[in-house]
Amino acid sequence: MTVPALRFTEPSGPDGAPLLVLGPSLGTSTILWESTLPLLRERYRVTAWDLPGHGASPAASEPFTVAELADAVADGVRRLGADRIRYAGVSLGGATGLELLLRHPGLVESAAIVASGAQLGDPDAWHERAGKTRAQSTSSLIVSSGQRWFAPDSIAREPVLSGRLFHALQDADDESYALCCEALAAYDVRDRLGEITAPVVAMWGEDDQVAPEAKAIEIADGVANGRTVRIADAAHLPPAEQPAAVVDALIGFFEGTAR
Repeated sequence: MTVPALRFTEPSGPDGAPLLVLGPSLGTSTILWESTLPLLRERYRVTAWDLPGHGASPAASEPFTVAELADAVADGVRRLGADRIRYAGVSLGGATGLELLLRHPGLVESAAIVASGAQLGDPDAWHERAGKTRAQSTSSLIVSSGQRWFAPDSIAREPVLSGRLFHALQDADDESYALCCEALAAYDVRDRLGEITAPVVAMWGEDDQVAPEAKAIEIADGVANGRTVRIADAAHLPPAEQPAAVVDALIGFFEGTAR
């Protein structure tokens, strides 16, 4: 196991503002957060990172865990010169956020865990998807991913962004995607949520079948200081589907928990 290499976007936003770190969902890239950036950059210095073999991050060739992804995020943040951050991540990026809270508690002031859970999916299904990706490439996942990712009207409402997200999936490195699936197969921090003391908001899309409301409630009830927020008319990619609602929820949460 090795800490994977990740690429971060150059932070942008007001000098001296809190650093907000944005994490991606499996198969996507920093594109996922693009529509939220104009508003987020008014209040925060914002940076986003890509999963191994996705977007700008180099491909991975060795197995890694979600905990090691969190270590890689912490390393990247410190290279940016930050010792205290606010964090928001979607799905695998949200799982990475929970591991970040557990492994680097002094680094994270507060965190939004979006369309995610303390455990996600069935391990056998993750291994099956990893095998399919290695055999048939990420292109074979486009139809099933679209069904999971988007609420019924999301693609029609955001056709260009949706298309770019499908291209990001198609362009992802097959082996890196498979290794992400295997990391998720082994991921389960349900019995450790009580160790998390930083404020946490668990957001879910009302049409999300991957990480439904029960997953958000499990997080909020398990941590010391948790709450939930529902994002209407969204499924598994709320920042792309409902950027204004996500920004409102993030700002309300972060400003309400600022120290």
